[in-house]
Amino acid sequence: MSKSGRWLTLILSVWSCLPVAAQDFSYPQNAYPPGDEQIPGPPNNSAAELCCAKGGQRAVPEESFRAWLAYLQSWRREHLIRMGYDDAQYDRPELKWTQSSFIQPQMMAHDRYFYDPQTARYTVDRYLADLNKRYGGIDSVLIWPTYPNLGIDDRNQFDLIRDMPGGIEGLRAAIEVFHHNGVRVLFPYNPWDRGTRPEPASDWVTLARLMADIGADGVNADTMEAVPPAARAASDLTGHPLAFEPENGANGDADFAIAWNNLTWGYWKYPFEPMISKNKWLEPRHMVHVCERWARDKTDSLQAAFFNGLGYESWENIFGVWNSLEDRDAEALRRIGAIDRTFAQLLASPGWEPHTPMLQYGVFASKFPGKGRTLWTIVNRNEYDVKGRQMEVPYPTKGRLNGRLYYDVWHGVKPGIEVSQDKATLSFDIEGHGYAAILGVDVPALDQEVLSLPGHPPLPGDDVAKLLAEMNELAKTPLSSLSREWHALPQRMVEIAPTKPPETEPEGMVRIPEGDFNFEVSGIEVEGGNQAGVDVQMPWEDSPRRNHQRLMHLRTFYIDRYPVTNAQFKAFLEATKYHPSHDHNFLRRWQGGSYPEGWAAKPVTWVSLEDARAYAAWAGKRLPHEWEWQYAAQGSDGRLYPWGNTWDPSAVPPAEEKRTLSAPADVGANPKGASPFGVMDLVGNVWQWTDEYQDDHTRAAIVRGGSYYRPQGSIWYFPQAYKLNEHGKYLLMAPSLDRSGAIGFRCVVDAQ
Repeated sequence: MSKSGRWLTLILSVWSCLPVAAQDFSYPQNAYPPGDEQIPGPPNNSAAELCCAKGGQRAVPEESFRAWLAYLQSWRREHLIRMGYDDAQYDRPELKWTQSSFIQPQMMAHDRYFYDPQTARYTVDRYLADLNKRYGGIDSVLIWPTYPNLGIDDRNQFDLIRDMPGGIEGLRAAIEVFHHNGVRVLFPYNPWDRGTRPEPASDWVTLARLMADIGADGVNADTMEAVPPAARAASDLTGHPLAFEPENGANGDADFAIAWNNLTWGYWKYPFEPMISKNKWLEPRHMVHVCERWARDKTDSLQAAFFNGLGYESWENIFGVWNSLEDRDAEALRRIGAIDRTFAQLLASPGWEPHTPMLQYGVFASKFPGKGRTLWTIVNRNEYDVKGRQMEVPYPTKGRLNGRLYYDVWHGVKPGIEVSQDKATLSFDIEGHGYAAILGVDVPALDQEVLSLPGHPPLPGDDVAKLLAEMNELAKTPLSSLSREWHALPQRMVEIAPTKPPETEPEGMVRIPEGDFNFEVSGIEVEGGNQAGVDVQMPWEDSPRRNHQRLMHLRTFYIDRYPVTNAQFKAFLEATKYHPSHDHNFLRRWQGGSYPEGWAAKPVTWVSLEDARAYAAWAGKRLPHEWEWQYAAQGSDGRLYPWGNTWDPSAVPPAEEKRTLSAPADVGANPKGASPFGVMDLVGNVWQWTDEYQDDHTRAAIVRGGSYYRPQGSIWYFPQAYKLNEHGKYLLMAPSLDRSGAIGFRCVVDAQ
């Protein structure tokens, strides 16, 4: 057995028998107790509170810093012993990339910059070009195809990856384009997915094999504090080792898991005095991606990441809600990323000294020493500019050194310097809520003849010289000159063309008379609160929002009494020979060109929005606007359900709570569910397609009525919307992924 195999066997056995109490790494007299993922800085007379600060605020004294640092160094030594820490995973060549993976967005697979539904092609180059333009590019990407659509039917999280356009081969080709551009790729694991279709193998084995098949590099473990060693073992057995990144940061007593979780996220607190990363303090090569996804001003999280020498989760498409990095934050991230990538090795220094003393109050620095070079990453937590003398640094002139060159990396120039014996004082400016970086380069004690040659004193290296030139150009635009104003991304509703009015009342349809309708509906997304940008932007609204209301006057129209059935859809296929160009999952339960026996009167499912539109056009009909669907279901009295205001389980088909999807009920099987107009099967049988909304990044359909399928075990599954004042927002990517066993449709015809 290999060394890594013996290590995994040992850790698996230890994990399985470790008592809970043994994982409690608490200490008596812990002067600076870690809080989940963070450790507080040295004692500081902070004036961050408006009341009631006292005068005389100053930077942390040298003696306080030294005592604090010595304590943390001692704590680290003991804690690593208590953890039984082994750093073998950080020495593995296949996982070294994690140590320089600084900028990582979570990208929805549905993002229109990643996949173009019009050409049915992955557009990775377009996606990366946009990020390069806006904030300097990325090092890795977390592609997210699961939540919030997961649970609409019995497809599990792995099925949704397999159902992406082109299947395994198509996805592998897209990932190869990321790799060609130097970007690593991660996918999520959702441990709460316990109610959908079970896989024949364990989740960790299934995940490891699937990631190997598509060529992915890592896994982000949603809602988890640590990925267990079983995942490490399963991944290594495939010969395609993955990096693991738990969302909740190996926090609290789970920090021992950083031994095999090379990355984590950081959901942090942001006091005036920056806190330090516990995981990085324990293992300097560990990469944390600091995440503040719903914040509109990212200054706190960007400063925390830069101060700690960590990565950043540049997450903008939050499950279909666009929360962009605005101009100032995007430009700050560009400059931070450039510095991080150039000094990746220094930022993993085992000699890291956070909160190294500075001269001015509210300015904080981390020191990252290396062989012949030292980097300081600096943040100004004050809202005003701080100028002048900032820090005292070594200026060695004895032995093998002839002084030290210092560079103001943030501005791409040399700082002001005052030398006094073996020390120097550096002067430079830092914007309010801004950043600075200083590089010190040792100068060898060469003889005077060598020092007089062109090129001496020696430059810091080609990589640094290139960075200094880049930063000098970027610094001509102060961050303070850039906008911090947040804007919701506008959406538009896709137009639905009116139909030709019928000469006689259409068969199988119900006439809905002209009238006034108070249209009120709310999105039921699990996340996002009541922020602008959540849900959709109705045509009369100036931004997307969760809650919608409008008094409307609707003209007479006809609506199908029942959802379109399998028999009706088969008639369409026979008449038109329709077959979609991308047919994965099309009529998935059909065989030999027909539906299963006994399914003629059941709503047709596994049809995409495009498939439904094709049927409607053939029938001389169209899909309904959402308000038309709701008016036909609700009438004018605002009732909660088609039959009244009280839930009646006998008015809907029986709920399916097993892990596999059975068939929907026949249409008309629950007559108590009729609306005031006599429209049937509006609630609780199958979801029904209505309007589509688009913004620059996301497409989504509004689905109405809920379905009979209710996967159990998690609040994160696609929520049901049985009430008539609620709707579901279903993210769209491509027909192969969009088609669902729980979504059908009905049609309308304009009467005039």
